[in-house]
Amino acid sequence: MQYSQLGRTGATVSRLVLGTMNFGPHTTEEDAFAIMDRAVDQGVTFVDTANVYGGAEHRGWTEEIVGRWLASSGRRDEIVLATKVYGEMGPGANDRGLSALNIRRAVDASLRRLQTDHIDLYQMHHVDRSTPWEEIWQAMDLLVAQGKISYVGSSNFAGWHLARASETAARRGSLGLVSEQSLYNLLSRDVELEVLPAAEHYGLGVIPWSPLSGGKLGGRSEKGVRRGGADRRHDPADADLTAQLDRWEAFCAERDLAPGQAALAWLLHRPGVLGPIIGPRTMEQLDSALGAFEIELTEEDLAAIDEIFPGPGGAAPEAYAW
Repeated sequence: MQYSQLGRTGATVSRLVLGTMNFGPHTTEEDAFAIMDRAVDQGVTFVDTANVYGGAEHRGWTEEIVGRWLASSGRRDEIVLATKVYGEMGPGANDRGLSALNIRRAVDASLRRLQTDHIDLYQMHHVDRSTPWEEIWQAMDLLVAQGKISYVGSSNFAGWHLARASETAARRGSLGLVSEQSLYNLLSRDVELEVLPAAEHYGLGVIPWSPLSGGKLGGRSEKGVRRGGADRRHDPADADLTAQLDRWEAFCAERDLAPGQAALAWLLHRPGVLGPIIGPRTMEQLDSALGAFEIELTEEDLAAIDEIFPGPGGAAPEAYAW
């Protein structure tokens, strides 16, 4: 396992993040417990969840599962625990978003479900355009002062959102954001334009989600199904994507690499990336992801990958202007 600082903080986390979104809807509680135990045994110290995980019928289900594991395993101090706030958790007008009112209610509810007295990384799941940053930071700073959270992160923010949030926090004398979760994989490289440069400037660790693009980058089984069971090969009518993925799998075959592991390894080689989130439904998927750390991609390999999956051309504005 590799480790890194959580953004510009002094906290150390594993460079593979255990995502828990499948726990409950797709993975039984017993299997989820086994996966979390195995992950921690293998050196994974960063566990990520969200208050809305569990499906529309049972939002909070995943946090409850993680909480029961924490209570029964006694491993709370072995992990850095992250969860999120923003999504709709009830029928009320204030049961979603980043108002100070909802943040206060949501963190207490997450603490109860997680059966812990503190959250290490409390992440804004989405930008809230209707709430002033001053209000958001007032609420977050109070949670830090109360010992309910240690750090604040964001998810799905644009580069300018990172700037607004960070500059407002600086004016208040707050630590501000320390991480950003973004959609980032070989097929989705838009964050290289502005999110990655902004995160680097403000000292945020970038945590890619959907690192295998819903299974597309994981390779085909003999039955033509993407690894991961439910993630089937894309629409066959998309000939360009089919050709691109065929080139990717040929690249991996030539080097005797598992495509999914290679896609994770590529992210681990990207500047500014703290570590990708994996969301295993099974123990086999967890063990496969751990193999990404055994892959060392050369400069020639990285150049060949760029030919298959061209990025946006660099940071903005050079990528699209003189």
